[in-house]
Amino acid sequence: MRPAIETEKEFISRIEKHQGIIHKICFVYAKNESNREDLYQEIILQLWKSYPSFKENSAFSTWMYRVALNTAITQIKKPNLLLLHVEMPSVGDDSISRMEASEDVKVLYEAISQLNKIEKAIILLWLDEKSYEEIADTIGISIKNVSVKLVRIKAKLAQLIQKLQ
Repeated sequence: MRPAIETEKEFISRIEKHQGIIHKICFVYAKNESNREDLYQEIILQLWKSYPSFKENSAFSTWMYRVALNTAITQIKKPNLLLLHVEMPSVGDDSISRMEASEDVKVLYEAISQLNKIEKAIILLWLDEKSYEEIADTIGISIKNVSVKLVRIKAKLAQLIQKLQ
């Protein structure tokens, strides 16, 4: 068993390396900056609590996505947390400063916000260039089902984007 300080340093290093995952999920699942911050903290807490159970059977980022998405989906039950309408953060907002705040990105995220919770998770993973196998592992569905769902989600997004423009 590793000393606690080594485990903590390792955890922090891994979180820092993959923190973009958490920011994306918070941006899509929370409706304002305050809720994004709360969700971010809750995801970090759940990742820390779950870290001892991480067996490295999958990539850390895949496991992290799974925990973060499950946490975000669970938080939907809490009032006023679910993203109903995309509110683009101010330019100085670090959580989104890495994303280009162009009109196309705004429209895309507005469309994504209208998807159901599983569709949001799948499209986020796909946009993050995860393989169908990684998406299937993270969501807990078959690779074939990922393929079918992505075709449907892309078609749905195209319709939503067309309505929003």
